[in-house]
Amino acid sequence: MAYPRWPFISIVVCAVFLAVGLAVFRIKLRTLDAFSAFLLFGAAVLSVLIVLYTRSLQRAQQIQLDTEERLHEMADNIQEIVWVIDAETKQALYVNAAYETITGRSCQSLLQNPSSYEDLVHPEDRVHVLTKLGEATQTGHFDERFRIVRADGEVRWVTVHGFPARDDAGRIYRLVGTAQEITALKEAEEKIAKHLAAAESARAESDALCKATLALTADLRMDFVLDKLLQSLLELVPGDCARVLLLEGETQLLVAREKLRHEVPKKAPEYPLTLDAADSPFLLRILTTQNSVSLADTKNEKDWASFKGHSDIRSWLCVPLVASQQTLGLLSVGHTQPNTFTQDHLRRTQLLAIPAAAAIQNSRLYERAEIYGSELQRRLTDLRQTEKALEQSEEGRRVSEDKFQKVFRSSPIPFSITTVNEGRFLDVNAAFERRYGYSRTEAIGHTVAELRIWEDPKDRALMVAQLQQRGTIRNAITRLRTKSGEVKTITYSADKIQFDGQSCILAVSEDLPNDDKSLNN
Repeated sequence: MAYPRWPFISIVVCAVFLAVGLAVFRIKLRTLDAFSAFLLFGAAVLSVLIVLYTRSLQRAQQIQLDTEERLHEMADNIQEIVWVIDAETKQALYVNAAYETITGRSCQSLLQNPSSYEDLVHPEDRVHVLTKLGEATQTGHFDERFRIVRADGEVRWVTVHGFPARDDAGRIYRLVGTAQEITALKEAEEKIAKHLAAAESARAESDALCKATLALTADLRMDFVLDKLLQSLLELVPGDCARVLLLEGETQLLVAREKLRHEVPKKAPEYPLTLDAADSPFLLRILTTQNSVSLADTKNEKDWASFKGHSDIRSWLCVPLVASQQTLGLLSVGHTQPNTFTQDHLRRTQLLAIPAAAAIQNSRLYERAEIYGSELQRRLTDLRQTEKALEQSEEGRRVSEDKFQKVFRSSPIPFSITTVNEGRFLDVNAAFERRYGYSRTEAIGHTVAELRIWEDPKDRALMVAQLQQRGTIRNAITRLRTKSGEVKTITYSADKIQFDGQSCILAVSEDLPNDDKSLNN
């Protein structure tokens, strides 16, 4: 590009030398000396060298032009942007045609405004990319992935690589590089990452469910099963609290266990919370349909206020525990923030409820076969000892008051002493407090009518009449109401005694074994 006049200059120089030579030759043709001959020869040689040098420059120029043309043709036909920027000003000096395809902007617009490429970078990535570009002018290396915004507003991903061009002094005066669109690659990477995350989540979920199933079957004791169940549930679902509600009767639900995520797990209290599904339409719906429920926000559930103990819960999942097509209870998890649970959380709870229901059913069978058998034997022994103590007291009150009080207080069977006429409580033991929910202070001084202990007051009148006639009642079937309102079918035994100078009734009550339905009827 710098040698277009060399051919003309070389021809002129050669012509001048030739003219000078001919002139000398004509003038001194006959007197030509050695110096003139040497001068003439030198002029001829110099002319030849100039011509050869000029031709070599022409060939080099042509090669350079051909090379640049081929490079431009290659750059214009590849899919990547080829770019050159000035290291000092960071202004673009050259881009190929791929710039228009990828960015949607013309090459001419960039050449007119050499810094306009900065506007292509996505606003969220711009500061980082320009900072790295500034560092590249010193280090000579630029390798970044970032987003660009096309002229039509479409966002695309590119990967850009830059390399230094140095002068003779080793100073970086150009940055040369390529830019390739990788939007499809980025989307593929994100899909792969998403699928890998889903696969990992599924694997972790499968491992957790397998671990939970093994834990639930490791021990048949009910306490162990319930604790492991709630622990496994909170590992699978991000809830603040979890509950196991066991069904007693038709609609009565007993909160058998409750666990908070950030507190030490606690067993059910001595007087557990009970709920009546008949008072809560959405709980009754779950029990009757055996369908799971997910509430995104409990404030939008009009019947939520009837659910005791969950006033602070905003998100709630509930899955029925079903074994052999029989509903055993409910498994629930709640969170204090709304819209916390997803369908995936509901699915995990449903999967856990399957082995949980089987474990609870097996635990009940185990306890009925082992625990209730030994408990019944122990209670029968205690009952015989109590009856013997009552007989001894009736025959002559040979048993001291201290011994009577010891038996009365320590017996695991509910005892009560009431007046015959009014039915006013004079004393109750600890077992009575646990069974019927009334403390000793709440019971003493009140009548059975005031506390509505008897489901049907006529039953007590009949018992008093029989007691007046026979002096004793053994294992009569009747129904008594607890403080919470629950009606229990029990066996009732009573004796007429003198207590504090009054004619009183010493009563003993026991639940029917296994809640025998035939005896209930």
